[in-house]
Amino acid sequence: MPHVIVKLWPGKSAEQKRRLSDAIVRDVTDILNYGDESVSVAFEEVASREWTDRVVSPDILGKWDILTKEPGYLPRPGNKRSNGR
Repeated sequence: MPHVIVKLWPGKSAEQKRRLSDAIVRDVTDILNYGDESVSVAFEEVASREWTDRVVSPDILGKWDILTKEPGYLPRPGNKRSNGR
């Protein structure tokens, strides 16, 4: 059962979040062949001053080897594999 957590800076409207949530659910159900009742989506707003500690370190650098899309705002860690990217 896919659960998608979108971490982002504060400031996006409820409408923007709803539209993104709808798009995520649509793509998950289409690509992974789940019914929409199987998919959940959450938004976690993280202040820019906390982004490195709460997102970059644990979720990006700490899981670099399982990322399927690397961020363009960080240099690739020298000691991590790039998974062919």
